[in-house]
Amino acid sequence: MTRVLGIDYGERRIGMAISDPTRTIAQPLPTLRRRVGRRPPYQAILEIARRYEVDAIVVGLPLDLAGHETAWTAAARGVGDELARRLGVPVHYVDERLTSVRAERAVRSLGLPRRERERKERVDAAAAVLILQAWLDGSARS
Repeated sequence: MTRVLGIDYGERRIGMAISDPTRTIAQPLPTLRRRVGRRPPYQAILEIARRYEVDAIVVGLPLDLAGHETAWTAAARGVGDELARRLGVPVHYVDERLTSVRAERAVRSLGLPRRERERKERVDAAAAVLILQAWLDGSARS
């Protein structure tokens, strides 16, 4: 039994999620920070992937509302492709349109204090969970 790593790649933060060993349930991991204009934190992602012994990665694709790829989609694909090369595991891409909106709603529904609900890291981790869970459920397999 192996795990799958889910990634919500953003300009300032990278939401992360991991599956359970049976690939049934996605769980949030700590969100990684990144600096705008700097290369992605590949080493941190690789360490997480190795620690959890992942054998596949799912990356959210930020398509526009019409479903077309954008410059940011190309950046997400580039990160996924580089992780595949470095880890030697397959990378799957999932349409992440409106995932952030659903993640914000999910975090709000937790009943947390306002200060905790509004932490962007929490929303990014929830978005990664939604991306990974969609793939695990088979509704977004590619």
